[in-house]
Amino acid sequence: MYQKYTIGTVVSNKMNKTITVAVKNKISHAKYKKILTKTNKYYAHDENNECNIGDIVKIQQNRPISKKKRWILIEKILEK
Repeated sequence: MYQKYTIGTVVSNKMNKTITVAVKNKISHAKYKKILTKTNKYYAHDENNECNIGDIVKIQQNRPISKKKRWILIEKILEK
């Protein structure tokens, strides 16, 4: 089964067992050919509350855990 992974930066850890991860993607504008940075925010499940703001993390798409949570924390890549 195909599992979707992505890497992003933790921007909030104030919730219990939940982190907010910002994922930046560079896209090219169709008309002006300028490189733009698009940011998506995802809520991810952090079972042990181990992440802090600024950490680089790998998250994986999962079944819905709550109303907005559809991602789970796989590993911390870099600690701040």
